[in-house]
Amino acid sequence: MSAPPPPSSPPSTDDLGQASVGDLIGEISSDVSHLVRDEIELAKAEIKQESTKAGKAVGMLGGAGYAGHVVMLFGSLAVVFALANVMDPAWAALIVTALWAVAGAVLYVIGRKRLKTVNVKPEQTVETLKEDARWARHPTS
Repeated sequence: MSAPPPPSSPPSTDDLGQASVGDLIGEISSDVSHLVRDEIELAKAEIKQESTKAGKAVGMLGGAGYAGHVVMLFGSLAVVFALANVMDPAWAALIVTALWAVAGAVLYVIGRKRLKTVNVKPEQTVETLKEDARWARHPTS
């Protein structure tokens, strides 16, 4: 990132009296463009910093999910071995598999139902942009 240019010194009152309206508008637009560029650079820096933090957190959550998966796998094996003491090991494994299939089906149905309620269109943003466009066309209304 490059440092923003140093602000120009404000024109003296003598200069303002001699400056044309076009020069003043040009200076204002230049100042506004510098301000917008600086704000965009600041936003980029903040987004990059927050994205890095979020990426690290997601990585840790992924690791925790994998560890949880391993725990469930070994827990399931323990249940299979425990049931194998009272029945054939194949039936014990089949029972545990059926329980996981039911749990997976229930989670799938609930997740699918919730996913159908998600609206990916940012309604408020679209409405705000429409209002801005209407105002830009008719700024006095």
